[in-house]
Amino acid sequence: MPEAVIKRTTRRKVRQGLVLSSKMSKTIVVQVDTQKAHPRYGKIITVSKKYHAHDEQNTARPGDEVLIMETRRLSKTKTWRLVEIVKKSAKSLEARVENNLENIDKV
Repeated sequence: MPEAVIKRTTRRKVRQGLVLSSKMSKTIVVQVDTQKAHPRYGKIITVSKKYHAHDEQNTARPGDEVLIMETRRLSKTKTWRLVEIVKKSAKSLEARVENNLENIDKV
């Protein structure tokens, strides 16, 4: 039985991209860039696509590089979920440090 579970999860698509927005509650917008050859001319072009992904703890911030995985439909536009944050952006790290300093000053 566990083998079936492993096979089932490996069929799901996984994408790595950049968080553009985290303004919605428990939702992030991720931009995934892929490179494809032009059908006629063969030139390599970059194609961008935006995905809405579920972020349960609201941990991802704009500029973060994240890994998302395909999942069941959660809403009209949301069919992906956040797996992990690969790399934090410098802006989000600075904001966390500032918030921590403000909380220390209050105490």
